Amino acid sequence: MAKQQQSITSLPRSPQDDRRSRMIKYTVAMSIRTVCILICLVVPGWWRLIPAIGAVVLPYIAVVLANASISRPAAEVLRPGGLVRRGPGISRPDPQ
Repeated sequence: MAKQQQSITSLPRSPQDDRRSRMIKYTVAMSIRTVCILICLVVPGWWRLIPAIGAVVLPYIAVVLANASISRPAAEVLRPGGLVRRGPGISRPDPQ
């Protein structure tokens, strides 16, 4: 029976990489919100409504994006077989 090698590409992302990716997405979205708030201070008239809506809606979108973890369909991680105890007086299992 041939041993099957575990591929590193079939393993899920590490928690640190996943957290870092989500934090970057949240920071970008909240930076855009900050720009929208600053634009509200500059734009006159009813045009101010567009960045104001962006400033109100973006926190919700940022949280949803930050909490949405990207999980690709991961293959089952192969585990090694059970331990076989060997010592005096213990017979070896027959290889098949």
